[in-house]
Amino acid sequence: MIINGLIDLPWWGYVLVALALTHVTIAGVTIFLHRHLAPRVLDLHPIVSHFFRFWLWFTTGMVTKEWAAIHRKHHAKCETVEDPHSPQVLGIEKVMWQGAELYRKESANTETMEKYGRGTPDDWLERNVYGKYHILGVSLLMILNVVLFGPIGVTIWAVQMLWIPFFAAGVINGIGHYWGYRNFDADDASRNIVPWGILIGGEELHNNHHAYPSSARLSNKWYEFDIGWAYIRTMEILGLAKVKKLAPPVRMESGKSKVDLATLHAVITHRYDVLGRYARSLKDTWMEEAHKRRIDRASVKRWLHSDERKLPQQDRARLDELLATSKVLATTHTMRQELAQVWQRSTATKEQLVKQLEDWCHRAEKSGIVPLQEFSRQLRSYA
Repeated sequence: MIINGLIDLPWWGYVLVALALTHVTIAGVTIFLHRHLAPRVLDLHPIVSHFFRFWLWFTTGMVTKEWAAIHRKHHAKCETVEDPHSPQVLGIEKVMWQGAELYRKESANTETMEKYGRGTPDDWLERNVYGKYHILGVSLLMILNVVLFGPIGVTIWAVQMLWIPFFAAGVINGIGHYWGYRNFDADDASRNIVPWGILIGGEELHNNHHAYPSSARLSNKWYEFDIGWAYIRTMEILGLAKVKKLAPPVRMESGKSKVDLATLHAVITHRYDVLGRYARSLKDTWMEEAHKRRIDRASVKRWLHSDERKLPQQDRARLDELLATSKVLATTHTMRQELAQVWQRSTATKEQLVKQLEDWCHRAEKSGIVPLQEFSRQLRSYA
């Protein structure tokens, strides 16, 4: 009986056990590491916090300080050569299949640990057990799996060992910056993989996270579901968690025609939403103009959603050629760059920025470009 394990299950029972155990691990990553520890947007009861810390050591061997430091550096240096795991820089295949190796390489960077690893657990257990004996936890897990389930326990253990390296280091860091849809025109290449964040605890909604990194909820649209947020709300009701920050909702005040301080504040707060709406408003205009000049749709879409300064040199050259042949595209492109300057200029006073935004709206409405005029009227209604 011991050889076969203490628990005897049908084949599908072992599958459910493996999925349940890996889901707890995913919950630990998204709730404890990604929302509580790294950005500090969520407070957890000490019992919950330590359970997740123990569980992640037991099932992954990850060190909390290393994970938090690497994640913080990723946000600070996103899509640059200093980003620990950018598929835009390193290539999607490398990040997808070698994500765990990239993590281990960056965890050995002392400068990263010192600069970005502050404020993480530093008690006796962390120094003498969790941070010191990485392999002990996962070794004990394998022994326990074999005792409980017999030889099949080794397979369950192998699934647990591969789950986070593949889904967290590979899928989220790779596909989450390469393929999917975008609600917000963030400064990076982040994507929402699917609108239902279940398998990876809500981390599928990666573009939402990069647009509002200080939000404890990753879902943003009515049709999006973040299971990690469902767990957090349940714990909050039970007094085991406290949400500190959420992404502010976009509000529109119909009939508003004057740009004021409230408009300015809303536009700056929701700048990625503003740029996303701008791109969607001008999409058909750009596509029509580009089609006349036989420019492919993929390039046009990329140019419309990107900061010109971040485009490859070849793309910038092709874009310049297109803009030189179309006054409409040149105008809308320039207007996008000028709109972004509203939140990029730190030396201007609030009054100056309000005047700048009002002037932008006035010029947009005098441009004779209907989609631009309609967007300007929408921009005035941000509240």
